[in-house]
Amino acid sequence: RPTQMSVGLLEVVERRKAWRSGKGKDRNKMLAEHVAPGVIGPKGWFYVVDHHHLIRALHEEGAPGVFVQILADYSKLDANEFWVNLDHHKWVHPYDEDGRRADFSEIPKHIADLKDDPYRSLAGAARRTGGFAKDLTPYSEFLWATFFRMRIEKDDLLHNFEDAVEQAIALAHSAAAAHLPGWCGRKD
Repeated sequence: RPTQMSVGLLEVVERRKAWRSGKGKDRNKMLAEHVAPGVIGPKGWFYVVDHHHLIRALHEEGAPGVFVQILADYSKLDANEFWVNLDHHKWVHPYDEDGRRADFSEIPKHIADLKDDPYRSLAGAARRTGGFAKDLTPYSEFLWATFFRMRIEKDDLLHNFEDAVEQAIALAHSAAAAHLPGWCGRKD
């Protein structure tokens, strides 16, 4: 089960391509390098707290499964206490595809039900092309997505993704982005 509400579907497409291009040994290596961290929640369900894009891609590709790492066992907690604990550890991102905070009960029950947030795809593309560095801050690319959401019109993003990526890279190197994880400094 996911602990967020959306993914960047273009990011999922990229991971699907990587999976398809790999052979057996490469695929096993990919799975071993991307162990899915998660927690055991109420009713014994496993909740993934990272690698949602990869897991969604693997699900769509019909992959047999992923390796998991259990970070905590919260199976004895009720639903409310479970989500409060996840929130405390920054293991949940209850923001919808428009960047609005939502109730934990609105988080989908299955990875296939995550909605598309095109700004999350934009953040991933900006990071891959040098806009900012990968960072260990939980959900850091969603922070970048929110930053871009406030500065790049959705119509521009949806109708000309490449131009939006160029805009995002320029914004990522601006002083306005200095507070974000992975900021690489100004490019004047």
